[in-house]
Parts: sequence; C-alpha cells; structure tokens
Amino acid sequence: MAFDAEVNGHIIPLDADERVGGEDYGARPKPLTLVSLGGCTGMDVVSILAKMRVDLEGFNVSVSGELTDEHPKYFHKIHIIYTFKGKDLPMDKLEKAINLSQERYCGVTAMLNKVAAISHEIIIED
Repeated sequence: MAFDAEVNGHIIPLDADERVGGEDYGARPKPLTLVSLGGCTGMDVVSILAKMRVDLEGFNVSVSGELTDEHPKYFHKIHIIYTFKGKDLPMDKLEKAINLSQERYCGVTAMLNKVAAISHEIIIED
C-alpha cells in the first residue's frame, strides 16, 4: 500500500491506514487535497498582500474537510481558516486578498468548488 510520489523533484511518501493494510509510512491521498488547497490559496494571499504593501509578521492556513458518507467518499464541505499575525492589519485588504485567491487565482479552489462547499474565516493575532 505504500509508495513514494515524486512531485517537481520532491518525494512525498504515501500509505494507507493500518486498519486497511497500510503501515502508516506516509500521508493519505485525500488529506493531501486539503494541503494542496491550503498551499494554493496561502501562496496567493501572501503574494497579493505583498503587492498591497501589507506587512505580515506571521501567516497560517488551516484547512479541514467533511467527507461524504457513501463511497466514493469525497470532501463535500471544506473550511479554511486564515490566521494573520501583525499590528493594525487592514481587514479590508485581508478580505480582498482572500476573495481574489478564492474567486480568481487559485486553481485548486476552482476545481474543488465543483464538488464542495468552501467556506473560510479570518483570525487576526496581534
């Protein structure tokens, strides 16, 4: 059940859960979909905010999903939490950067929007 995937010259170990014959050697494929979404929108948001001259002290993206009950099980609900760290961060620019990513730039969002309801929230830490 375990194998290594190569993506752009980087190795990603994959495996199944021990309950289904794996040995927990690596990541499961479905959660990597959420990682892809977080990476895609996160890179967009950071890039857009840099162009807007918003100075972040820190940034984190957390993505969770809810699977359907029936096979083939897929994420039908996805929630993204964008956590920004900094002083006097302009909420309007944060929201604009996220919306541009979600509605225009992030191809992973565009794909997943066809099968899942995607929601998000913003957290600001001083």
